[in-house]
Parts: sequence; C-alpha cells; structure tokens
Amino acid sequence: MTQETSTQTSSAAPFPPVLTRGADAETCADPSSVMTLLADSDSTADGFTSYRSTFAKGAVGAPAHFHTKATEIFFVLSGSLRVLVGEEITVLEAGDFLAVPPHTPHAFAAAPGCEADVLFVFTPGMGRFDYLRLLGRVMRGEADAKALAESAERFDNHYVDSPVWRAALEAST
Repeated sequence: MTQETSTQTSSAAPFPPVLTRGADAETCADPSSVMTLLADSDSTADGFTSYRSTFAKGAVGAPAHFHTKATEIFFVLSGSLRVLVGEEITVLEAGDFLAVPPHTPHAFAAAPGCEADVLFVFTPGMGRFDYLRLLGRVMRGEADAKALAESAERFDNHYVDSPVWRAALEAST
C-alpha cells in the first residue's frame, strides 16, 4: 500500500488573526448587563462581530427585533437565557448554542430568577460596537431612544412588536 502525502495550498487569509485579551477588552454597561467587546467588523474585514454579555438576575435583555443581513449566534457560557425565536419562547442553558438567521424576529433576557453569561457572534459583522455603546447610553438615560430607531439601517437592527414576548415579560414581573 502506498502512502500519499497531501499538500495544502496556502491562500491569503481574509483578515489577520484577532486576539482580544480580556484585560484589554472595552466594556459597555447598562443597568442590567455588562458587555465585553471582543471583535468588531473593522478588525475582521466584516467577517464577524463578537461580544460577551453578562446579564444580571432578571435583566430584560433585548426587545423583539430582526436583522436583514446578519445571522446572530448565541452560546450560553453560564446561567439561563430566555429567548424568543419567531413566535416560540425557550430557555437556553449553559452549553446551549442557537443561530438565528436573517429576517427572523428574536428577543432575549435572563431567564426568570437567573443570571446569564452569553457569547454573541454576528456574521457578517457590521460595526455593531457603536450600536452597543449607543444602547448603553439610551438605557442609562444619557441618549434619546429615538436614536436607536434612527440607527436601524446602519446597524441592521430592526425592532418589531411581539405580543408573545411582551406577555412573557409581563408574566415574569
């Protein structure tokens, strides 16, 4: 039997490796979560955007919304995250993975009585760190909520009404 050696051709990577040291990562905070900004599209040639959110117990997270271009990926590091996908609500536990494709309404919050630590990835990326900074300012009352609506196209974040999600949040208060 003859053993063949495979040769791999080398091609240029679309962007250089991205390393963000935890101690050096920028954080954004709002009253219910801390977001650690890991990699934005400017460093990944629009390949992806990634950040980590640590939600306090009972944190409301994000209202119902969808993206027209990006797939949003959730990986729960610890705790429990309640999510809406379409019209269905489920709870993600530590180790659970969820990928929400474009045009799919979704929302998320810490599960009732729980904290959650979640890694988020958007692909393709599109400069979402400025959105997260704006969101923190709005949540802290430092910016008008109209700024979020006005930024929908720029950040590919389109809010929608979800009676299912609204009812779930009201039931847990």
